Amino acid sequence: MEWGMTNRMAQLIQSDGHTLFLPVDHGYFQGPTRRLEEPRKTIEPLLPYADALFVTRGVLRSSVDPMNTKPVILRVSGGTSVVGKDLANEGITTSMEEVIRLNAAAVGISIFVGSDYEKETLLNLSKLVDKGEKYGIPVMAVTAVGKELGKRDARYLALASRIAAELGAHVVKTYWCENFEKVVNGCPVPVIMAGGPQVNTELEVFEFVYDGMQKGAIGVNLGRNIWQNDFPVAMIQAIHSIVHQNATPKEAQELYSNEKEEELKKS
Repeated sequence: MEWGMTNRMAQLIQSDGHTLFLPVDHGYFQGPTRRLEEPRKTIEPLLPYADALFVTRGVLRSSVDPMNTKPVILRVSGGTSVVGKDLANEGITTSMEEVIRLNAAAVGISIFVGSDYEKETLLNLSKLVDKGEKYGIPVMAVTAVGKELGKRDARYLALASRIAAELGAHVVKTYWCENFEKVVNGCPVPVIMAGGPQVNTELEVFEFVYDGMQKGAIGVNLGRNIWQNDFPVAMIQAIHSIVHQNATPKEAQELYSNEKEEELKKS
């Protein structure tokens, strides 16, 4: 791996080999989703606890202070929305020259394995990897499932993650699932956890994050589980403790509860 690529990866993955990405790219297909209506207000209090920000170029320009930010992973796929016919029918929306102008450390693109647009999204990934290699820009492949949430099982996610790695992705973002070790063990590049199943409590989030880290993920890319929480700063601090201090779910819950109480005192 050449110097530029290695340097950018080192910005994203911390010295302990772990990382916490904060994704705020949801608006590219969901619009002003709940608690991301004003991106700047969502991002600013959470940024100190993130290792990198996953964001579109529009929100980066409008809502992130260029004098005070973390490494940026730029979302470069899109072209569809929740009101359209098929979320999987994506294209590449941002040039590599624009990525360089914005000083991004990496780019992220969704692939939809098993969809009607599987071939197109996989070729999008391949083309993006070629361009990234030319300029030393790492590519994160996102194993998206669109509206078909039933695909979030180990067999499917292992397949999608391995294909992404085979096509040259430097990092794979995929969902946590039961038997998550099968996903990680079958993927020869680092795996980042996206969200997991629908859960009702913070402890359940801490449990699947801890499980995924124990089974080989290098970190998390959690958005709604953090910024849609009533106490997002407490939530990201608790998750940070699992990722970087190997805190147990119980320890993370205690940290969350303590930080929550501190926030309530200030309000």
